[in-house]
Order: sequence, then C-alpha cells, then structure tokens
Amino acid sequence: MAKFTSKEIVNRKAKFEYHFLQSFEAGLVLKGTEVKALREGLANLNDAYCLFEKSGVLVVKNMFIAEYDYGTVYNHDARRDRYLLLRKPELKKLQRRVEEKGLTIVPYRLYFSERGFAKLEVALAQGKKAFDKRETMKERDNKREMDRLKKIKL
Repeated sequence: MAKFTSKEIVNRKAKFEYHFLQSFEAGLVLKGTEVKALREGLANLNDAYCLFEKSGVLVVKNMFIAEYDYGTVYNHDARRDRYLLLRKPELKKLQRRVEEKGLTIVPYRLYFSERGFAKLEVALAQGKKAFDKRETMKERDNKREMDRLKKIKL
C-alpha cells in the first residue's frame, strides 16, 4: 500500500476558545475532488462547527476545502455541509450531552488514518470564560519564557 504524505490540519483557535471534555474520531463523507484537495493540505477548520440535523445525523458546517486545481465540472463546493460518520451510541451520547448541558461539538483536527481514510477529530467542549482565556495566555507566555531561558543556559 502506498504511503501518502498528507498534512494534518488543526484548528488551533479551538483549544484557546474551549475546554475539551471528550474527543471522538469521526469519518467524513467526501467527494473525490475533496479527498485530493485534502491530500494537498488545502483545508481550513477555523470557522467550522458541528450540528445535529433533525434526522439525528451529525453534520460539519462551514468547513473549507479548496477546490481541486485539476477538477472539472465535477469539482465540489468549497463550504458545503459534510456528514460525519460515528457509531450510533456515540451519536446518541453526543446529542444528549449537547441538548442537556449546553455543550458544543468542535471540529479540532483533520487527518488521514493509516488506512488512508480522511478522519475528523471532534471534541465535546465547553466554552471558556474571559478569565480562563487570560489564564491560558499567561501559561503560554510562561512556557515560552522558560524555553527561552533554557536555550540561553545551554
């Protein structure tokens, strides 16, 4: 089997905005040109979010996958809704937690599995308050300062 050198796409802003409570690995329903664009790393998760449709299906909305350069009339729409593939117990658990506790589902990481399938890591998350965000910034600055001091001592 051929090894694919694809890039991992991460929503870095999500860790700053949310506390992650639990994460799930979900498959994606994609078209051929979307897979080819993903292998080139032409995607963005910054504005993406997940919702449940009335039929109980989890959908990722507003995820940007650039049009494939060599695609023809069969090229995909860059921001179309994409279905997520999870097991029924996981879907029910997520739906229950989102409805009861006011949590949200955040798409965090897009990557290819060892078998070559596109996977989206989604997290059950709770929004951070302003003071939590300030605390995160302080920790990040302290870590950066410690790394700088270690580099100087060496």
